[in-house]
Amino acid sequence: MKWFKGLLINIQFFTSIPIPIQLPMDKEHLEKSIKTFPLLGLFQGFIYAALFYLFMEWLPFSALTASFVVWLAMILITGGIHLDGWMDASDAFFSYRDQSKRLEIMKDPRVGAFGVMSIIVLLSAKFFFIYEITLMTQVETFFLIACIPFFSRMVMGVVLLKVKAAKKDGLGTMFKEAAKGRTLWIYPLYILLLLLAVVLWLPNALLAMIVYSLTAIIVFIFIKRKTVRWFGGMTGDVLGASVEGVELSLCMILWLLHYIAMA
Repeated sequence: MKWFKGLLINIQFFTSIPIPIQLPMDKEHLEKSIKTFPLLGLFQGFIYAALFYLFMEWLPFSALTASFVVWLAMILITGGIHLDGWMDASDAFFSYRDQSKRLEIMKDPRVGAFGVMSIIVLLSAKFFFIYEITLMTQVETFFLIACIPFFSRMVMGVVLLKVKAAKKDGLGTMFKEAAKGRTLWIYPLYILLLLLAVVLWLPNALLAMIVYSLTAIIVFIFIKRKTVRWFGGMTGDVLGASVEGVELSLCMILWLLHYIAMA
């Protein structure tokens, strides 16, 4: 029950899906929410995949329409919370100031020119990759689209716990303080179960899942090294930017796989 409440906390915090109940926000439930970050991603991913399948296979619309619906769903279902982090982190990074000034910029509610440009590039690139993927869709494509948020939320959880906090307050710090030493033990199990399901039902997607896993690890290592150098550590905006960065990377990987390995 606490695990389910942890998942509901995630839906309440990180999506625009209404959960009209008051959930406990003590450390025990927040720790369960961290453990269910990947499940939140899988939940969102299956919504995207279902919409993709509906518009590609059942409705008389073009591939462009299907691409737009999935792209728009990625924005609307999250409520733009991670996009906001991407913009704030971009504004701070491209200011080329010291760490303390960059943290001030991230707290500023105003969006600068670099934030606007970065969000245009991010959303344009995502739409491009999704559209190209629709033109080469295979059976495995729907499942692989569903797995993109799974890995991005998993990286968010690892960054949250494995990168020091840049400040003593904020949403990221609140979740981080609720974690325990073995909070992340469940993440490798999630991956193993997902790989087992692929081996049993979608063996042609196994290579893509391995590449997904390696990409997520590489992006995490990059974030871990650069975040402390650029911002002094992890913040809520950095977590949001990490989600968007992983998703963009995996969309590009899926696009490349359709050309190289799945053609």
